[in-house]
Amino acid sequence: MNSGVWVALTLSLKVAGWATLLNMLFGVAAAYGLSRWRSPARDLVDAILTLPLVLPPTVLGYYLLVLLGRRGVFGAWLEKWGIELVFTWQGAVIAATIVAFPLVLKSARAAFDNVDVQLENAARVLGVSQAGVFFRVTLPLASKGIAAGVLLAFARALGEFGATLMIAGNLPGRTQTLSVAIYEAVQAGDDQTANLLVLITSATCIVVLLIAGRLLPKSQRRRQSR
Repeated sequence: MNSGVWVALTLSLKVAGWATLLNMLFGVAAAYGLSRWRSPARDLVDAILTLPLVLPPTVLGYYLLVLLGRRGVFGAWLEKWGIELVFTWQGAVIAATIVAFPLVLKSARAAFDNVDVQLENAARVLGVSQAGVFFRVTLPLASKGIAAGVLLAFARALGEFGATLMIAGNLPGRTQTLSVAIYEAVQAGDDQTANLLVLITSATCIVVLLIAGRLLPKSQRRRQSR
């Protein structure tokens, strides 16, 4: 395995790791809020947050360029502080985070919806604070579903290509992730490198999917098997 493959693999794991961490924080918070929020606008908010799941990655990449580019809404402001996200690995993290976000949101929300509200109410009657109810009752009961979503998000972030290529580019050693390296190897006719990268990516994703399937609640597994 040449050094370029190792660099691409390391960078991909780095990007996917950060994206997964961000999704674990913001995705779980958004899922809990949607699960407990009672409002006619809830479905609309849920649809907007789930949009990256169905939009083409290139469209997401274009939105990111419009927002974070030098002339973008936030990009121009960030540039004043010496922060540039386009053509950086941090930009790749943002792209991977947005693309994988709905996987955590959907799985975590389903897990929160399956938590017995009576158990939460019983904890409140016993004098447990709202934060205590969340961390001591709700979160532990929903943990398997959340973990499954987080693992799926990691696999998705690891294989992200379109949005990452548009916002981060293809700079070997700096922004070239596994999926982008595969594309370049195929374009260059380097079948040996392409096959190796495809094998690594596929094996990693299969392992993640197997673990995520084990963590899904039994009720969800039965619904998916029908």
